[in-house]
This record gives sequence, structure tokens and C-alpha cells, in this order.
Amino acid sequence: MEYTVQKLAKLAGVSTRTLRYYDEIGILKPARINSSGYRIYGQAEVDTLQQILFFRELGLELNNIKEVVTDPNFDGTKALRDHLQKLLEKRKQLDLLIENVNKTIASKEGRITMANKEKFEGFKKKMIEENEKKYGEEIRQKYGEKTVNKSNEKFMNMSQEEYEKVTTLEKQLHETLAEAFATDDPAGELAQKAADLHKQWLCFYWHEYNKEAHAGLAQMYVDDKRFKAYYDKNQPGIAEFLRDAINIYTSK
Repeated sequence: MEYTVQKLAKLAGVSTRTLRYYDEIGILKPARINSSGYRIYGQAEVDTLQQILFFRELGLELNNIKEVVTDPNFDGTKALRDHLQKLLEKRKQLDLLIENVNKTIASKEGRITMANKEKFEGFKKKMIEENEKKYGEEIRQKYGEKTVNKSNEKFMNMSQEEYEKVTTLEKQLHETLAEAFATDDPAGELAQKAADLHKQWLCFYWHEYNKEAHAGLAQMYVDDKRFKAYYDKNQPGIAEFLRDAINIYTSK
């Protein structure tokens, strides 16, 4: 079956402007242009649009989606399996939050006693989900599935006391790093203190500490524009400074 822009837009629940834009940027080209100059889409384009919308729902940016769906080795069936897995994880996250809210209501009404650890399970799971969405692909490629999964498991099992401690530690890290940056000396006492605080902070999340991995993460803070923007948002250049300080720290 073939579709015009209007018919495909109605079928997929998107605007005709969206389909024309996808054509312009090369993420979804029509199968052909008919004699009247109208874009005509076939079954292959319908399937590709479905994949694009799946990726959009999962939070991927269009330029990343384009790289995937226009790859000659793109495997639609495998992509669907990956989509299913991510959607199941998302459903699990929502179910956990719903359960957490129901328990909290029951606790407030005096029907149950809710342990402090239970109160934060949904939020910790949400933090992992958001981190996966932003950086999951990069950190899994760099450190492997097993390492990242162990890190997430360790975070989920973190007690409230540990959670408060790591939150305080992160604040201390940023304060010390800002002071150290003013000295312009990554080998100085303050910069090395910041590097040590960064190590302590990592140890709350990592299954085991490794100097090479620590240095590699610091380099990623510089190479990945999202990490760099996070560290440089108040003081441009601080990501490179932290990288240099950690390189010195881990070489000792």
C-alpha cells in the first residue's frame, strides 16, 4: 500500500510538516515522487517511520536516529527487540514509582510502616533511568554491560545514610574544584584534593575502583560535549582542569 504525505501523517499521528522535514534532512525519504510532484511512501518507509518514532519516544536526538536508520547494516528486527527491552524497563520504572506512591499513601494513613530505604527506591531508579538515557550508550561502550549493571545495582542498594553522604561529597567536590581552578595548578594541593574527592564519589557508584578507568572517565568529561557542558557551565575550562588533576592523581 502507498501513502501520500497527508495520509501517512494521519496514519502515524504526526504533522505533514514533520514528514517534509524528515525528507529534507534525509532521515526519511519518500519511495518516489509521482507525476504530480507528490511524495509517495511505501511499506519500507512506513516501517522506518515507526522506528524513528520509537527512537524519539526513547529520547534520542534526530541526528543520532538518522545515523542508526540510514546505516546500511541497520537491522530492523534487532532494533525492535531493543525497543521492547527499553520499554519493558520503562514500564518497570513506572510500576516501581506507582508502588512507591501507593505505599507512601498507606504509610501516611497508618495502614503500613514504610522503611526509609523503600521511600527512595523509585527515585533512585528514576536517576538511573535518566542517566542511561543521557549517557548509557557511551559508558556501556567504554566500560561494558557487566560493569555498568553492577554500578547501577550498587546504587540501588545504597542506604539512605550512604545516599546523603555521597550527595554531600558531590557538593564538596564541586566547591573544592572551583577553589582549585582559581589556582590554575592541577598538581596543587587543592586540585589533588578535588581529584581524591572525585575518587571517593566514584567509589559509591563503581563496583571496584581502577586508576585507568578513573583517568578514562576524566578524559570523557572533556571529549563528550554533554559532560563538558555540565562541568563548564559556571567556569569554562574546568573540565580540562579536572581531567589534568585526575591524570596527575592517578599517575602517582
